Amino acid sequence: MKKLLFGTILAGVVAIGAACSNNASQSSMQGHDMSNMSTKEEKTSKTSEVNEQLPLATSTQVLSSKEINLTAKEALLQINDKVKFPVYTYNGSVPGAQIRIKQGDRVKIYFKNELPEPTTIHWHGYPVPNSQDGVPGVTMDAIKPGETFTYEFTATVPGTYFYHSHQESAKQVDKGLYGTLIVEPKNEEKVDRDYTLVLDEWMSNPDEGNMDMNGMDHSNMGHGNSSDNQHMDMSSMGHDMSMYDIFTINGKSGSAVKPLKVKKGEKVRLRLINAGYMSHKLHLHGHEFKIVATDGQLLKDPQPIKDELLNIAPGERYDIEFIANNPGEWLLECHGDMEGTDGMKVKIQYEGQTNNTDKANAKEDLPIVDMTKYGKHELGQFTLDQKYDVEYTMDLGTAMGKDGMIFTINGKAYPETAPVNVKKGDLVKVKLVNNSPKDLHPMHLHGHFFQVLSKNGKPITGSPLIKDTLNLKPGEEYVVAFKADNPGNWMFHCHDLHHASAGMVTEVKYKDYKSDYTPDPNDITNKGE
Repeated sequence: MKKLLFGTILAGVVAIGAACSNNASQSSMQGHDMSNMSTKEEKTSKTSEVNEQLPLATSTQVLSSKEINLTAKEALLQINDKVKFPVYTYNGSVPGAQIRIKQGDRVKIYFKNELPEPTTIHWHGYPVPNSQDGVPGVTMDAIKPGETFTYEFTATVPGTYFYHSHQESAKQVDKGLYGTLIVEPKNEEKVDRDYTLVLDEWMSNPDEGNMDMNGMDHSNMGHGNSSDNQHMDMSSMGHDMSMYDIFTINGKSGSAVKPLKVKKGEKVRLRLINAGYMSHKLHLHGHEFKIVATDGQLLKDPQPIKDELLNIAPGERYDIEFIANNPGEWLLECHGDMEGTDGMKVKIQYEGQTNNTDKANAKEDLPIVDMTKYGKHELGQFTLDQKYDVEYTMDLGTAMGKDGMIFTINGKAYPETAPVNVKKGDLVKVKLVNNSPKDLHPMHLHGHFFQVLSKNGKPITGSPLIKDTLNLKPGEEYVVAFKADNPGNWMFHCHDLHHASAGMVTEVKYKDYKSDYTPDPNDITNKGE
C-alpha cells in the first residue's frame, strides 16, 4: 500500500522527486482536494481489515553482533492513529533492523525470505564484493519464498548506509523493505545522542495511483528507445505525485513520530536517510548545525549553518550535528506544500523543559544548502584536467517507448544501454546530463564512491564531495570521477526506482572480471531492477 502495492512494478507511477518543494512538475498538485481525506482513510481501513491476521509491525531493533539474522516478512504498519498498511519488513519493522557494526568487522547476515515472492538484499552505498551486491540476474538468483541466503562482507568503510530489496524494487522498497546500516569508525569522535531518521512517502489510497498512466505494468519494458515517438511534445512529460499524501519518518507520520530527547549542552548527531522516491527539504529549527558527512563520507571542515534547507534526494544520506544549546521544544520538519508534508516532522525535546517554544513554518521560503560550495576547499583524489583511462557521457532522458513511458541513458533503455567498460585500476570520468524536461534523476553507482568534480561546468569550490548517489535536476550537468577498484558487474541507475524499472539503468563492467555466477535464462523471477 505504499506506493505500489498494486501491479507488478507500475513504473508508470514515476516520481518527480521534489516532494517538499514547489516546481513545475508539481503544478498539477496545487488544487489537490483535502476534503476526501476521511474517505481515503476509510478505504485504507477497509483494505487493512482484509489483512488483520498479519502481526503489527514492531519497533526497530538494533543488531550489533558480527552474525546477524534477518527475516523478510509481512506485517501491518500503524503509521498514525488513523492509518494502517500491510507492509513488507525486515525482522518485523519499518525501517527494518538497524545493523550497527564497527569498521574492520567481518559480518555474516543470515537472511530468510518469508515473503510470498522472491527478494534479495542490496547494501546501498557499501563497497561489498560483487557476489554480495544482491542484484538478481547480475550477481545472484533471487531468493525464493522459504529460502535462505548468507551475505558476508568486511566493513571496510565507516559511515551511514542502508539496505533494501533489489528485486522488483520499485514495488518491494515501496512496501517498506529497507533497513539501516551504520558502520562506526575505529576512532570515532563520540557524540551524546545518535539518532537515525529514515524518510519515506506513502499513499493512503493506492486505487488513485493509476493516474494518467492507466496502471501500466513496466515489468516487460526496457526495450524501447527515444526514437519510437519523436513527434511527442516532450515538455508535457511530467508525473503527478499528489497521491503520495502521507510522508513518514521511521515509519510514522505527524504526532506519531517519536520525539528526539536531548539535554542542554549535548552534541547530537542525526543520520538522515531517504528511502523513498521523492526529494525532501528539511529545516532544523532553533539551532546551528554542521553537515559532517554525505553518503557516509566525511566533509572537510564543515561550517555552521542555520535556517537553511537540507535537500535530501532518494538514496542519499546526510549526517548532521548540532549542540543542544537552546532549551525548549523544536522541530526538524520538511518544507513544501504537498498534502503529506505536514507529517514529515519530528520534535526535538529538551529533557526537563515543558515550554513549547516553536511553531511549524513549512511554507517559509528558505535558502537551500549548496553542497558544491560547502566546507573547506582542497584537492581531492581527482581533478577535471587529469588523464583518465575511460570517459563516458550519460545523457539522461524521458521518452515514449512502444509500451509507454521509458527513461533512457543515451537514448536507450536497459538492457540496451551501453555499459561503462573498465578494467581494474582504471581512472574513470563520467559526465551526467539530465535532459528530462521535468524529472529529477538521483543517479546511484553500486560498489564504488565517486568524487563530484563540477556542476554545470563550474568546478566544486567546497569540500571534496565523495558520494555514491547524485541528484540531477532537469537541465543540470555534473562531472564525476572514480577509480575502478572493486571488480565485478555493477549497476549504475536512477534511484527513483520507478525510473530504473522503466529503463534508466546501465552497468559498470570490468573486462578482466569473471563471475562465478551464471544467470538462469529460464528463471523469470530474476528481476534486478
